[in-house]
Amino acid sequence: MARLMQEAGVPALLVGDSAASVILGHDSTLPATLDFMIELTAAVRRGAPRCLLIADMPFASYHASAAQAFKSIARMVQLSGCDCVKIEAAASHASLIGRLADAGVAVIAHLGLRPQAIGILGGYKARGRTAAEAEQIVALAVRLARAGSTAILLEAVPPEVSAAVVDAISVPVIGCGAGPACHAHVFVTHDALGLTDHRPKFVPPLGDIASPLLACFREYVRMVNSGQYPSAEYSYEMPVEEKRAFEANRVKTAK
Repeated sequence: MARLMQEAGVPALLVGDSAASVILGHDSTLPATLDFMIELTAAVRRGAPRCLLIADMPFASYHASAAQAFKSIARMVQLSGCDCVKIEAAASHASLIGRLADAGVAVIAHLGLRPQAIGILGGYKARGRTAAEAEQIVALAVRLARAGSTAILLEAVPPEVSAAVVDAISVPVIGCGAGPACHAHVFVTHDALGLTDHRPKFVPPLGDIASPLLACFREYVRMVNSGQYPSAEYSYEMPVEEKRAFEANRVKTAK
């Protein structure tokens, strides 16, 4: 999939911890582990070596301490080959972002709806829909940009909020359901291709690959049940002389 995206001209890829849901089948992003995200990001790097590659740091991989965060992020960068990492950031992460920037690590701060924080946010709901909350998002974006964030990612916020953030900071703003003012846009591929049960409002329906896949799997079931598969055309043949020798040996063994 990464190879096809690069071929299509997609300039940047984000390997998100949403893979816990769309690949592993969990009902949230929280079960994604650091090892899983490293392996997945490395696979995307191999498939799309020319794309800008962003790796999502999973839940609990950077929260315990600055030392833990440095160790986790260093592992991600060294083992996956990513160009930058993304963290779901709060105000308390400003010093961490600054230290990482000083160490030469590009960090994208994820604001707005933060899936790793659904326990305190009350679910997957749009953020910044009140004036007070919108002001908080803008202020936090400014603080984290000044701290050293390479970019800001805004998820599920009204266009007015993202436009205000774009005006307030000098680093790129990536929108995930955040309106047209953002410099770049991202969403979960599986949602756009019809591979999930629910497509979020901000995700465009790029196609339906679920239906042809389902048709293919049903055709396989039909072929096996009917005896059409496997037939001679799908089998490997022994040379005639080898077949005769094998059958003769089998007869001797049976006696």
